[in-house]
Amino acid sequence: MSESRRSVKVVEQAAGPWGFFFLLAYIGAAIYFISVSDGQFWNVVVGLLQAAVWPAYVIYHLLGALGV
Repeated sequence: MSESRRSVKVVEQAAGPWGFFFLLAYIGAAIYFISVSDGQFWNVVVGLLQAAVWPAYVIYHLLGALGV
């Protein structure tokens, strides 16, 4: 019996630079949102959550300004 073997070449593209950029953006947003809070525990937690989703707010308001 003859076995036919296929080889599959997997090419992984490095997303490291974009991941680093998004990490820096998150850290900067977290610093901003925490600095404008009053320092209470739950307000700091909300600030961290806002730092994670602020790009969605930017896109929403940008599309609203464009009239889409």
